[in-house]
Amino acid sequence: MTDETTVALGTAAGALTDSEVVIPVGPRQPGMHGALRIAVTLDGEHIVTARPLIGYLHRGVEKLFEVRDYRQILVLANRHDWLSAFSSELAVAHAVEKLMGLEVPQRAVWLRMLLAELNRALHHLAHIGGDPLETELSDAITAAVEGRERLQQLMEEYTGGRVHFMATRIGGLKDDAPDGWFDRVMTAVADVRSRLPDVAALAGGDAVARVAGVGVIDAAMVSAYGLSGPVARASGVPFDVRRDDPYLAYSELDVPSITHDAGDSAARFECLLNEIPVSLDLAEQCIARLRDMPGPVAARVPPTVRAPVGHAYAWTENPSGINGYYLVSHGDQTPWRLKLRSASFNNVQALESVLPGCRVDDLVAVLASFFLVTGDLDK
Repeated sequence: MTDETTVALGTAAGALTDSEVVIPVGPRQPGMHGALRIAVTLDGEHIVTARPLIGYLHRGVEKLFEVRDYRQILVLANRHDWLSAFSSELAVAHAVEKLMGLEVPQRAVWLRMLLAELNRALHHLAHIGGDPLETELSDAITAAVEGRERLQQLMEEYTGGRVHFMATRIGGLKDDAPDGWFDRVMTAVADVRSRLPDVAALAGGDAVARVAGVGVIDAAMVSAYGLSGPVARASGVPFDVRRDDPYLAYSELDVPSITHDAGDSAARFECLLNEIPVSLDLAEQCIARLRDMPGPVAARVPPTVRAPVGHAYAWTENPSGINGYYLVSHGDQTPWRLKLRSASFNNVQALESVLPGCRVDDLVAVLASFFLVTGDLDK
């Protein structure tokens, strides 16, 4: 490898020993729906250093926010983490409503929670169903894919969108649930729940045993890097915005703490898997409340939304971790500044500390255990 290539990958020329070599991994992402590059220094088959190199899918979304009105911003927001589309657009609306002092109708609040939990199950099934540990268990993969499809069809029926739902509006939701939709959700939830024992095979057995003790993150590292979501909870840090700083009506629901003490790649997959039935339970609880909760699904707002002069911060528990928006308004129909704190951006920074010491053949599994979405990382 030339000195120029070595420097470009982030390793000083001449700093390698005779047995070490720098290789570029990527640009790619475990789910193959984005681009992430990692400069890896190897000594034999073991990783000595690893440096994430981002910027291959730079979306510039924060600057786009500044020249879009609030309705258009919702469209952009659900695209940075396309596996968490509803949850992402929800956080923007939450920030604007907080600054406006806008009270969202209760039916819309509970419908938002229902859609958010279905979206969480979709996100988790996508990451597990991609067979990140290369089990090649066709029945288990089919169970995950078909279970996800059941929920996907219901989200599409409600919102009209298959991936980018765009159901949220400032002050509530675009539409109420279709007739009979709650019954169809309950049937689908029961179906997905029945498939979970098969899905669990994708994150268990010999496959997950291979990454036990690999890619360990301790609680101190969680704090140092600002990690969140299943990645943090797998290291024994139980923080969950839904429970610890409730928004919407999560204070009226029992959100259990799904944690693991090992902090390794196996623990992260286990946490993700165990959060799926929790979201299904919360979805059922939301439906039970909604059946006897009449009322509108949106507050009355002017056709052109103008947030008052001021600033507000709102965060939500996205499927992959904390999603926060800091909104600064000068009273216009566009924000003066809208800063996005995405889960993947913080979480990926820890790879530089996690990957050294791992074997190169465990690299993809460790990456997959961070549940990254490159648009969320490369915002």
